[in-house]
Order: sequence, then structure tokens, then C-alpha cells
Amino acid sequence: MKLAATPGSPLAGEAAIPGDKSCSHRALIFGAMADGETRIEGLLESADVLATARAVEAFGAKVERGEGGQWRVQGAPWRSPVEPVDCGNSGTAARLLMGAVAGMPGLKAIFTGDASLSARPMGRVTAPLARMGARIEGSDRLPIVVEGARLGGIDYRNVPASAQVKSAILLAGLRTEAQARVLEPMPSRDHSEIMLSIFGCDVSVDDTPEGWAVSLGDERGLSGRDLKIGADPSSAAFPLVAAAVVPGSNVMVRGIIVNPLRTGLYEVLETMGAEIELSGERIQSGEVVADIRIRHSNLGPCHVSAERVPAMVDEIPALAVACAFADGESVIEGLGELRVKESDRLGAIVAGLAACGVVAVADGDALRIFGKGDVRGGAGIATRGDHRIAMAFLTLGLGAQAPVEVDEAEMIATSFPGFVETMQGIGADIG
Repeated sequence: MKLAATPGSPLAGEAAIPGDKSCSHRALIFGAMADGETRIEGLLESADVLATARAVEAFGAKVERGEGGQWRVQGAPWRSPVEPVDCGNSGTAARLLMGAVAGMPGLKAIFTGDASLSARPMGRVTAPLARMGARIEGSDRLPIVVEGARLGGIDYRNVPASAQVKSAILLAGLRTEAQARVLEPMPSRDHSEIMLSIFGCDVSVDDTPEGWAVSLGDERGLSGRDLKIGADPSSAAFPLVAAAVVPGSNVMVRGIIVNPLRTGLYEVLETMGAEIELSGERIQSGEVVADIRIRHSNLGPCHVSAERVPAMVDEIPALAVACAFADGESVIEGLGELRVKESDRLGAIVAGLAACGVVAVADGDALRIFGKGDVRGGAGIATRGDHRIAMAFLTLGLGAQAPVEVDEAEMIATSFPGFVETMQGIGADIG
């Protein structure tokens, strides 16, 4: 299914943003491992997260959607699934579930995924799990077999920073009394640490001369909890960037997660001259959430160092759109991880911008975008099956001189079901 975005009137109003994808995956997995029932409000009902729900059911947990969209997860002793565990397009599901299985002696599972996920590297997760004593069969790509064991400890240096690798190690460490410590010279997302604490696990985060040291304490059992998941900042990036680049726009999102390790995009937009207003900060299930309003403004270029990328890695396509409308050369460094996302996301950004009349160059792991303050558009974009590339270039089309069409859009549902309706709700001409 193709979709096109046509420039038109200013965008205005409140954009309804679904629950955070990272937190939704973790809520299901931790709830399935916990004693008792976990009730989840605001779970993202995307294809990726629903794949995780089916996966934990295959391991023996009971998962059901109740009235008003509240989900219930009843934890249970995990069993070996009869069939391979299909993680769909979700790297988070595959990598975190591998960690969970690794620490359960006698448990064995085959992990598979769609063509995109099966092309993504898994060695960074399976290598530390094998060091801890888990039995791994397979190569660096799915399908991979993980057999749980009585694990030993690990002191692991997480470079480059990956929240999925860290989370897999922590989940594996829940069933052992041995040391489970992850050192991060550059911190990755800390949703697992926050949520494990909410579930009753001892987790310490210490600032050491070598970086952040994340360790499991003596109490490693999980108990069911009531959770309310905040709005996803990665999904909110698209309507908010659209507001920043479409003249006359004024858009608000409510209850968005503003965890300091997730706000990199908004901090960079501020340095570019975006008019951003933050209000109503509060704590919700361990995470800081707030309301964010962005109004259109003339943007200047940015220079983003590699150290800042982990706080916005999923928002780089949206940031690239903002840079296309900025007046001057923007540089974003440290983007090697984008080569192994759902697509070669770095290459897709460069090709898409060029098709829309914006000069962009991938210089090693850096992206250089030469903005001129406006964008021609009028192009068809090859999304390469990547949901964030599709949403980014539809966002670009709203502010361009001519419509922009993406070659497929079904995969947007992996992270942002209702994207089109949400954008149409603030006045976007997408269809």
C-alpha cells in the first residue's frame, strides 16, 4: 500500500500518541516472569508488541486484553514452547526473550522472525549469554536456539551502547546469585533498570570512572504490578517535527516519556531554534512524563556528536527531516548502528533526501545534510520495508513544496498503529 503526504494548511491540535514501545515489550516480558498478575494501561498495540504478547503466551504466561484497553499478564513457570517463537519484526522481543530463556535451566526455545529481523545481527546478545553459560545453537542470524542453564556471573562492557544487550544480560541474571554487571561508558536507555525496580528487583546504577555500572542486587525476584505506560517519544517525533517544519503549526502531545535518555531529539531541536514548551512533569510507573508543545519556527543546522546518539537513535530519521528544512549544514555522527536496523537506515535517509532535492552524504558513520530552508519534495521514496523511514518521509512531504509518496506503508503498524489517523487529526493531508 502506497501513501502520499501533500503540503497544505498548518497543523494544529493534540496528537494522540500510543504507549512507548520499549516499555510495552518490557511490561509483557517482566509480567510473564513475575509472580502474580500484572495489569498494564497504555500498552502499545502494535505488531511488534503483539508478537511479544504471543511469545510470552508460548512460554506459559496468560495474556488477555480487558475492557478499556487494559491488559492483564498472569505470570507462570516458563515451559519450552512446542513451536519456534516467532518474534516478527521485533529485535527487542528476540533479544530480551533470549536473555530470559538463558537463565532458566531446562528451558529450550528456537527463535525466528520475519525476513527483516532474520537479517539483523544477534551475536552481540548471544555472545555474553554464552559466556554466562547458556547453550546457543546457530549463527549470528535467526533462527537461533537458546537452551537455559544454571548460569555463572558476568562483568560486561557494553560497547557500543545497546539497551537490548544490557537488558538480555540482566534478565539472564535474574535466576542466578552470581554477579550480573554491565558497564556502559556511554549510557543506553534505562527502561529495564527502572521497570525491574518497579517489579521489586534490586538494581543499582553507579557512576564510576569507567562509566555507568548497572548491577543486580541480592533480591532478584519479580512480583506483579500495576503499570501505566507513557506515550512513546519516538512516535511523537513525527507530528512534533512536522509542526516544527510546517509554517503556522502548533501541536501538543500529552503524557510523553521524557526520560533523559530518550529526549535527545527534542534537545537538539531546541538548539536548532525550535519553539518547544514542556509542562506538567510527573512520575508515572517510575518514568518521568510530561506534555510537549512545538510551534513552527525557522530552523538552523545542528552538530550532533556520537555520544548523544543513543538518546535519539530511533529518532534520527525524524531529525534528518528537520535538518533538511534547516538553513545550513547539519552533521550527525556515530550512526553505524543505523546500518543494521530494520533496513540500512542511513542509506535510506540519504537516498530519500536526495530524491526530494536535499543534498545529503553518508561520510563513514556520519550523516551530513545540506539544508536550504525549504525542500522541493515531489518524489517517490523507497522505504526498504522500514517503518520509521516511511513515517519520516511522509512527515517531510507535509512541509515540502510538492507531495511525497512512500512505496509501502503497512509496516508502520509495527510501531505506530493509527499513525495516519493521528496525523490527519492535526490537519495533515496523508492518504
